[in-house]
Amino acid sequence: MADTLLKVDNINVFYGNIHAVKDISFEVDQGEIVTLIGANGAGKSTTLKTISGLLHPKTGDILYKGKSIKGVRAHKIVESGLAHVPEGRHVFLHMTVEENLDMGAYTQPASTIAPNKEKVFELFPRLKERRKQLAGTMSGGEQQMLAMGRALMSNASMLMLDEPSMGLSPLLVQEIFDIIKNIHKEGMTILLVEQNAQMALSVADRAYVLETGRVVMEGTGAELLTNERVRSAYLGG
Repeated sequence: MADTLLKVDNINVFYGNIHAVKDISFEVDQGEIVTLIGANGAGKSTTLKTISGLLHPKTGDILYKGKSIKGVRAHKIVESGLAHVPEGRHVFLHMTVEENLDMGAYTQPASTIAPNKEKVFELFPRLKERRKQLAGTMSGGEQQMLAMGRALMSNASMLMLDEPSMGLSPLLVQEIFDIIKNIHKEGMTILLVEQNAQMALSVADRAYVLETGRVVMEGTGAELLTNERVRSAYLGG
């Protein structure tokens, strides 16, 4: 039986008076790809921000590697091996590709930077080709690759990806998901938030459906791909 790497236990998160996440619980086991799907405003991104320490739950707990990270500062969570690639990429536009990657390694000892960068360049050959290029002059797909590469520079054992396909052409979406599969094959545990439910469920070991801040359904990716309710709501029939 696989070890549970992340356990989200009955968390409630508020934006002021707005109850954005309601009693959400789920687990991610070592080596899994788990996806959270749902419409805009379902609470997916809020859940990731809460796990990564950018928001704090009012009640409930979050365990990573068996220890509570509730209330732990975001940079300490990164140091513990949990990296978050936020929605919208948020690369440093006026820095080069290489400088962006170096920023991702700020929690790491200097001796790890060069070998980790080589691993990133193996996964993303385009970043190696453009290592001296300013991030702001790159395409959306290339910036997404850079954001993912920057997160991997933290020597993460788990990667949280928030809407990696957002705003990308179908061809680039396929490329990004191929890269996600490759990162997973290398041993990475992944928690994926994605509105492209078809792509997300096709790569996921397990999935949770969020509606208005609650988990309303869960199952394997394959099960939910063929579930009539999921197909009707998120897969266009």
